[in-house]
Amino acid sequence: MKKLYFLLLPLIVVSCKSNPSAVTEKTSSSSSKSVEIAYKVKESEVSDFLKYLSSDELEGRETGTKGIEKAAVFLEDFFKKNNIKPYFSSYRDTLTNFKSPAFNIVGVLEGTDPELKKEFVVLSAHYDHIGVEKNKQGDVINNGANDDASGVTAVAQMAKYFAETKSNKRSILFVFFAGEEKGLLGSKSLVQKLKKKDFNLYTQLNIEMIGVPMKRDYLAYITGFDKSNMAEKINEYTGKKTIGFLPKEAEYKLFYRSDNYSFFEAFGKPCQSLSTFDFENFEFYHHVSDEFKVMDIAHMTSFIQELLPAVTQISVSPTEEITMNK
Repeated sequence: MKKLYFLLLPLIVVSCKSNPSAVTEKTSSSSSKSVEIAYKVKESEVSDFLKYLSSDELEGRETGTKGIEKAAVFLEDFFKKNNIKPYFSSYRDTLTNFKSPAFNIVGVLEGTDPELKKEFVVLSAHYDHIGVEKNKQGDVINNGANDDASGVTAVAQMAKYFAETKSNKRSILFVFFAGEEKGLLGSKSLVQKLKKKDFNLYTQLNIEMIGVPMKRDYLAYITGFDKSNMAEKINEYTGKKTIGFLPKEAEYKLFYRSDNYSFFEAFGKPCQSLSTFDFENFEFYHHVSDEFKVMDIAHMTSFIQELLPAVTQISVSPTEEITMNK
């Protein structure tokens, strides 16, 4: 997450059936729609993906370094393996506001509905971190497992789900941002290009730091809770209290401190971040001990699974149900 003590994220919920591509709607007693998902997120795949992305080999993934270049290749290969096409001429979207070569990694799955596919949902996370400590002995690599390899892992698993099930009627842009730690540079650069293409954005879900659970009566929180009805709709789609309000989020104005804000500023649509970092459950923010070994893989897996009904319904609802509050 971008510098200082600011971070973010929330999430969502799922259940299962025998057919792995089945998606069904259920109506609860409160007359809200919840979505039932048969697809199962594999804990081993979550673990393997996160372990490499936060490994010493990538040297903390600082934007513009050899380490983040290795991460970029890894993410490109993931998209290729899962038949997710580049949105631009290649997966690499060059930052226009950084002095040395740096790239967002951007893939797209076209929607299955002839009309709704003209609208886009953006699922995103930043894959850069803060690199190697200077003038220090011992462990010098800021691996950034929670910040934000965990969020990238979640978005990647959602991409795999949609690629396999073809359950999105709207088109989905999957974005891994560089330059977030440098001042949201990757998202600021990308939105300018999308605006020129008359990009028809419905909503953006950005994932920030989901590596450890909270001890609260909800799974995750959303930044800018009162700016839209997104939290309410996610809970409706999952049939649970998946998203809650975290006072610290409002106090520290986290809505403005991750890549969702660049999209909100450019498009004026519901663009928010989900997180399970609550300032009490993780002491290694921007620290060399933010490593794979302290991540809760079972929590991450269930978090991603829980989010699938919500992102599915967001991608298929016949109208734009998530709206800005007046």
